[in-house]
Amino acid sequence: MVSARHEAMHRIFQHDPGAFTRLMRTLDLPFPDPVAVDQVTVDLTETRPVERRADTILRITTRDGPFLLIVEAQGRPEARKPAAWSYYLSFLIAKYELPVVLAVVCRDHATATWAAGPLLLGHDLWTCLSVSPIVLGPHNVPAVLDVDAARHDLPLAALSAITHARQPHIGAILKSVAEAFRQAGDQDETQLFIELVYHGLGRTKAGTTWKELMDADLSFFRGPLAQALREEGLDAGRAKDVLLILRHRGVHVPADAAERIAACRDQHTFDTWMRRALEISAVEDLFD
Repeated sequence: MVSARHEAMHRIFQHDPGAFTRLMRTLDLPFPDPVAVDQVTVDLTETRPVERRADTILRITTRDGPFLLIVEAQGRPEARKPAAWSYYLSFLIAKYELPVVLAVVCRDHATATWAAGPLLLGHDLWTCLSVSPIVLGPHNVPAVLDVDAARHDLPLAALSAITHARQPHIGAILKSVAEAFRQAGDQDETQLFIELVYHGLGRTKAGTTWKELMDADLSFFRGPLAQALREEGLDAGRAKDVLLILRHRGVHVPADAAERIAACRDQHTFDTWMRRALEISAVEDLFD
């Protein structure tokens, strides 16, 4: 199953294909600015029952002509990926008769180094095919540490946060990006990138930091993450109330019981515990 973290790593380019060109300038690759962009189906399935799907495929038209951009999100080295990527490239070239560029987004140096290749296909004695993607990761995506820079280019700020998720300076990046999002005028666009950063960071320490930053100011934040944070806040308040009543009445609450109460996310259970907390003399009776 494709994860939200995986989706976040490439969907930035769907929302703002120009981000690709701007990133290429930082790598001294002179891709011209797009004058038109069309979404291309990511379904690369043949008539035979073999299904192949890329992450994002865009047809980008520049003053020098059109080309296709494949953006793949990669979380770790995978032995089967070079063959899949070579298929994507060959299929699209044959189908559309256009130049094709493969970009791979990574969140750590090891995966980025592997993806940069060249990835060789063929036989040990003879290489028939070599795949060399443009790799975007913590080694070349700029670390956005300035609020003004982040506000000037929200898509690249979001990508910076995602690709530097495991770097020591990620805390400073997240603070700059969060402040830029707060100052941004377009709330709908800001909401999209806040969600992409959230899913792109996944279950990392950086992801926890991002949730804490968002929890500090939810006034501008209306998406699923905001709702989840609000619910977590309500649950934490309910758990605190139950524990306060028990301890006020002198009921001993061991650590494992306190953890069980804090982990609860069910309103009906909290209501039951609240009533019992007013009467019981042993914490075991709370869970009976």
